[in-house]
Amino acid sequence: MNAMTRWIDLEGAVNVRDLGGLPTVDGGVTRYGRILRSDNLQGLTHRDVSHLVGELKLRHVVDLRSTAEVTLEGPGPLARVPEVTHHHLTLFAEGGKHTDVEADTIDADKVLPWQERQLDEDLRMTGFYYGYLRDRPDSVVAALRAMTLDDGAAVVHCAAGKDRTGVLSALALEAAGVTRQAIVEDYTATGERLEQVLRRLRSSSTYRDDLDSRPADDHMPRPRYIQQFLSVLDERFGGPMGWLGAHGWTAQDTEAMRTRLRD
Repeated sequence: MNAMTRWIDLEGAVNVRDLGGLPTVDGGVTRYGRILRSDNLQGLTHRDVSHLVGELKLRHVVDLRSTAEVTLEGPGPLARVPEVTHHHLTLFAEGGKHTDVEADTIDADKVLPWQERQLDEDLRMTGFYYGYLRDRPDSVVAALRAMTLDDGAAVVHCAAGKDRTGVLSALALEAAGVTRQAIVEDYTATGERLEQVLRRLRSSSTYRDDLDSRPADDHMPRPRYIQQFLSVLDERFGGPMGWLGAHGWTAQDTEAMRTRLRD
């Protein structure tokens, strides 16, 4: 599998690629032009927007950032495009008076993607990734369903397009029947552009201090991270599909994802 054939080069985002071209367990290949994954979309230029909406027929943006991130950074230029529907589905547990559903100010304990978070024993081995599923199963299922909408292409993104986006992409690919090896390779492909991703995020005051508190190497997407996450789902739920089924995902949803990425 050559991830380079799946990259989409834009002026205002650096970690954008297509989930097409990936091998499936039954010998098929996922379709191009259906689901994209990306880092933050704040910096998209007019040319980028024209390419995404006009040429790639982008119609759905699945934004996995926290309410704090969206409030601090803004929804991005695609929010001004009438053809595009936005689905803001944070993967962080956001409490307090101003919740992720209706926030008019930022809580003092705002949630940012790389803040140190206390991990309990249940999260020790699977870290943040299992935490997304534990804290926000509603958002996980709703985001995957938004990715199956078939009236145009969809893009799923967070800040770096690595962790939250990586988990949702892995679950979507699993539902579509993509091989585990290909899922792992798609996850680690972000490492090819990690330096550019971090440089871009450090230009924002929202992320700069948080990123600088950790060595750059800590952000590298290593195969064992996503392998361990998937293995825990295998052991606890009989696989990612077992976890999804326990949280409202149906056979019709699986068929919709397979149709979206395969047929």
